Amino acid sequence: MADEGIARDSMEYDVVIVGAGPAGLSAAIRLKQIAAETGREITVAVLEKGAEVGAHILSGAVIDPITLNDLIPDWKERGAPLETPVTVDQFKILGPAGAAGLPTFLMPPLMNNHGNYIGSLSNFTKWLGGQAEALGVEIYPGMAASEPVFDDGGALKGVVAGVFGVAKDGEKRADYQPGMELHGKYVLIAEGARGSLSKVLQNKYDLCADSGPQKYGIGIKELWEVPKEKHKAGLVLHTVGWPLTDDNGGGSFMYHWGERYVSVGFVVHLNYKNPYLSPFDEFQRHKLHPEIGQYLEGGKRVAYGARAITEGGLQAVPRLVFPGGALIGCSAGFVNVPRIKGTHNAMKTGMLAAEEVAYALRQGRQRDVLEGYEHAYRKSSVFADLNRVRNAKPLLSRYGTFWGGVLGMFDMWTTTLLGGVSVFGTLKHGKSDAEATEKAAKHKPIAYPKPDGVLTFDKLSSVYLSNTNHEEDQPSHLKLRDPSIPIQVNLPEYAEPARLYCPAGVYEVLYDEAGQNPRFQINAQNCVHCKTCDIKDPSQNIIWTTPEGGGGPNYANL
Repeated sequence: MADEGIARDSMEYDVVIVGAGPAGLSAAIRLKQIAAETGREITVAVLEKGAEVGAHILSGAVIDPITLNDLIPDWKERGAPLETPVTVDQFKILGPAGAAGLPTFLMPPLMNNHGNYIGSLSNFTKWLGGQAEALGVEIYPGMAASEPVFDDGGALKGVVAGVFGVAKDGEKRADYQPGMELHGKYVLIAEGARGSLSKVLQNKYDLCADSGPQKYGIGIKELWEVPKEKHKAGLVLHTVGWPLTDDNGGGSFMYHWGERYVSVGFVVHLNYKNPYLSPFDEFQRHKLHPEIGQYLEGGKRVAYGARAITEGGLQAVPRLVFPGGALIGCSAGFVNVPRIKGTHNAMKTGMLAAEEVAYALRQGRQRDVLEGYEHAYRKSSVFADLNRVRNAKPLLSRYGTFWGGVLGMFDMWTTTLLGGVSVFGTLKHGKSDAEATEKAAKHKPIAYPKPDGVLTFDKLSSVYLSNTNHEEDQPSHLKLRDPSIPIQVNLPEYAEPARLYCPAGVYEVLYDEAGQNPRFQINAQNCVHCKTCDIKDPSQNIIWTTPEGGGGPNYANL
């Protein structure tokens, strides 16, 4: 609830959208398209916490253009930065030194990447932003939406955005700005995975009452420029296996695109048990495998980033609508986990919500429940897409990477051939990712090799390449419910895994000169906004909140 003791100006719109990612921008574009088609003006404002549109956007990315074809059919003529079609599609299982390829005919048809395009989702989002502005959408980058605003009936009325100038000690600096309230007849939440406002709204309206726990992975990515002879434009390579063990789910991606770019990344499912596991260091070790390193040798790492990925699929999608607004994109979680794709689904849900909002506005409605969007989703290609792969994640969780993968392939063939029918029915998710973390006493520390500065690197040099920056004199946006828990609970019981699961070196346990008296340190300046801490902390003691707008990473070509 917004602080009613602070006097703020307000701006009124038909629709306010929080988040200038693919979902939010697709919704904004579709609203303006409908306005032009019907001759009825619809005012739309989009808020973006990054310094510019695309600054916080990170993905592989191999993009399925199916939704883009519907939204902007002439996207090629308009110069969308999707210029590298997939030409070679490989899937390999890695051992410690070798690799075995999985024949493509064994893969379900939905896994085929031909017809898709490799590129930078950050750059694609920037382009989408330009398309939206050309239609009259008002986009406000550097404006973090920090609080919801509700009307007297309990409906979402708007958000508070643009609060600046609060010092570390909570006092107001000389440049203090209280922010302003942006009100809408409807508010669409498009924050991405584990959004801070999304969490508040899900709790307030009990949106998860009929869904399972959301599951997540952490995706860590580097962009390399490689020698021309190493570059294979259009090559898509996915792997599972080494360095992860069978009971630690995840895998890698490598995409060759542009002139000499190679996107290489690693996804670790956050339901791993061993608190000593470091996703960042598993990724660095992965690049030492001959199958991966052969493409990077002689190249230069030019960018780095990390982001949580929604992996719960169909079973974890919450109720999408509530009085005054709706969840779209990864705020709800529409990633197809086996395909490692969610952009097309995020865009589609943005379009579906926009169409229902436009219909409601034509009827003179406002701040009611957009039930039509919920119904449209259940009849849409998004629902069908998730339905076919609904058991892939639960099977991996139950049976490990090998047998879970085998059963998952069988299930995806079955659901594809039988119109969504599965011999497994619909499997449920068990514990949350935080609850999956086991006590340190059940595991051994993992000895990771030191970075060589050639193929492998440390966290701080990586964060530097993410262009991450925050105003230093502001309260930490990483809140602890109980400041004593990291040292008194997480350290003795779980070896304080925050120092390992964070891919940016935000969390440290420091000791005095005698190696005694541990203390927990939060380096909020390093935060790349991946949200892993909010998800994986076994005590659920860390709360990720929005810092001042414009802070965080500023991704280029990621």
